[in-house]
Amino acid sequence: MPPVAPRSGDSIFANLEHMNAELFTLTYGAIVRQLITDLEEVDEVNKQLDQMGYNIGVRLIDEFLAKSNISRCVDFKETAEVIAKVGFKMFLGVTASVINWDADGTSCSIVLEDNPLVDFVELPDNCQGLHYCNILSGVVRGALEMVSMKTEVTWVRDMLRGDEVYELNVKLIKQVPEEYPYKDDE
Repeated sequence: MPPVAPRSGDSIFANLEHMNAELFTLTYGAIVRQLITDLEEVDEVNKQLDQMGYNIGVRLIDEFLAKSNISRCVDFKETAEVIAKVGFKMFLGVTASVINWDADGTSCSIVLEDNPLVDFVELPDNCQGLHYCNILSGVVRGALEMVSMKTEVTWVRDMLRGDEVYELNVKLIKQVPEEYPYKDDE
C-alpha cells in the first residue's frame, strides 16, 4: 500500500466537525472580558492568554499530526509554511502567509488577513495594550515546543489597532534535541 499523502488544510477543514463560528467568537470574547475583569492589568491578561494558548498548543499538536498525515518537517521554514497553510486552515478556517524571513532562516512573520476571533470586537480605550488574540501566539509556541522547537512568538501588527493585517513574528530560539524515555539497547 502506498504511503498516505499529506492533506491540505482545505481538505482537512472540510472533513472536521465544526462549531458555530459566532458561538466560538463570543465565547472567546467572554473569556477575554472575564480575564480583564479579574486581572485588571492588561499585561497580566496578555500573559494569561499566552499561557492558555500554550496549553492548548501542547495538546493540539497531537490532533494536528494525526489528522493531517504530515510527516516531520525538514526545517523551520517548512514548519512555518505548514502552520500557515495547514494549521490555521484546519483549526480556524483561515489561510495565513509566511513573509519576512531573516537571513538565517530562523525568524519570519505569519500574516493573517482574516481572523475569526475578532468578529464583533472593538477594543475600549483602557485596553489599548491588550493583544486580544494573544492566545494564538501561545498556541503556536506550545505546538512548536512539542515538536522540539523552542520559539518566541509576538504580535507585530493587529487590525484591532488599525493595522491592515494580523502579523505574528515567530523566532526560532533553538532546536531542542529529542529525548527518549528509555534506551533501545537495554
